[in-house]
Amino acid sequence: MRETLKPDRFDWVVEPLVDQPSFIQKAMFGCLAYYLYGKLVLVTAARKDPWKGLLIPTSLEFHDSLRREIPNLKKHPVLGKWLYLPEASDVFEEVAEKIVSLILSCDVRLGVVTLMRKAKSGNRKSRPV
Repeated sequence: MRETLKPDRFDWVVEPLVDQPSFIQKAMFGCLAYYLYGKLVLVTAARKDPWKGLLIPTSLEFHDSLRREIPNLKKHPVLGKWLYLPEASDVFEEVAEKIVSLILSCDVRLGVVTLMRKAKSGNRKSRPV
């Protein structure tokens, strides 16, 4: 039986990822983190700027390439190693769909390997599919 995902205002963004066999959702610093293939590929943030939009986990070496392809991405002002798409962007929906498309195509520029902590029993926030 599948665990229920924690609801998020950005559910429509991550919906295409949910059916992937390795999909996991976890809470992270008041945001929601999404993993595929053992990599953190996306973080949705529904707080105040600069925590309101999509955080794109990537290595610094890929920033220039991704920003050339998707000029609306910015270096996150707090987590400078990641890129950021503010929800207030005029093209948020279009760019969010492009990012998810790149994730699904296994673009090597997106995602970082992290050490996921095991959830405490009774307080599980992740859902492996």
